[in-house]
Amino acid sequence: MWRFLRERRSWILFVLFIEACFLLITYVDETIPLTSVLYAVFLTLLFFLLFLLVRFGKEATFYKELEERETNFDVTSIPQGTSPFEKVVERVTSEQIEQLKEESSQMKHQLEVEKDDFITWIHEVKTPLTALHLLIDRVQDRELNEHLTYEWLRIHFLLDQQLHQKRMPAIENDLYIEKVNLEKILVDEITPLRTWCKQRGVGFELDLTVTELLSDAKWLAFILRQLLTNAVKYSENSDITIESSMHGNQPVLLIKDHGRGIMPRDLPRIFEKGFTSTANHQDSAATGMGLYLTKKIAAHLKVSIEVTSEPGNGSAFTLSFPERNDFDQIRGM
Repeated sequence: MWRFLRERRSWILFVLFIEACFLLITYVDETIPLTSVLYAVFLTLLFFLLFLLVRFGKEATFYKELEERETNFDVTSIPQGTSPFEKVVERVTSEQIEQLKEESSQMKHQLEVEKDDFITWIHEVKTPLTALHLLIDRVQDRELNEHLTYEWLRIHFLLDQQLHQKRMPAIENDLYIEKVNLEKILVDEITPLRTWCKQRGVGFELDLTVTELLSDAKWLAFILRQLLTNAVKYSENSDITIESSMHGNQPVLLIKDHGRGIMPRDLPRIFEKGFTSTANHQDSAATGMGLYLTKKIAAHLKVSIEVTSEPGNGSAFTLSFPERNDFDQIRGM
């Protein structure tokens, strides 16, 4: 009501001005009876008040429905106007929505084409990358071989990260929940890192009480790949501990390193997109995407991730997998 009165304040001020003019004329001209004029002023103000109430009932309904409608491209949710101005608002809003729908559809199609082209490019790049790895294996110089393998791994992991990032919007259609061999996945992910680990003096200690999980093998492998490469990257001359156990009915996996650790001020932000580190902000090799994608994918797999860390004493990532009675809920995705 208050907004309606503010919108119609020019009407109200004009009517009050007219009534004031009548009263002023009556005051100046003594031949005009004051009581009659007051009665006329009272009636006109009463009728004007009733008029405002009627107009408020008609106009407020349209604009209230327009304000409360959901922000979407459904033109049927736009209230139907009754007055000429309301019909103008309805028509212009509908035309803009239709235009936005068309532009959005075109942009979505363009993005899908670019995504498909990019994924195709990544797969094409993997062919010469595989050939390059075979050539690196033939290098006799051990030190040179290790350096080339490390750089090859960086390219391989960056391409793999980009591939999964592009596929993630459609992850629900790609999930296949089944019993997976945790030990096999870990060994498959550790094996490509052995040259890098040897270079940094890093080893792995596996203590797997739980060897089978209900999950998606491909996406779980990506999560473990990110955590393991981070553990190796930020460790030196120490072992990385990997343990699995049952907490009640819930499988839990612990990946603990003894590297440089994470600053307390950084811990709440490590899963944010693009965040690297405030302590080592000059690290140009960090993309800030690995842990972000890990967290997003883990959410789709119903896996919770907890992190504890102490600067200089390493970090521990604890992955809590869904209980068996959550299996149907995940498969429903």
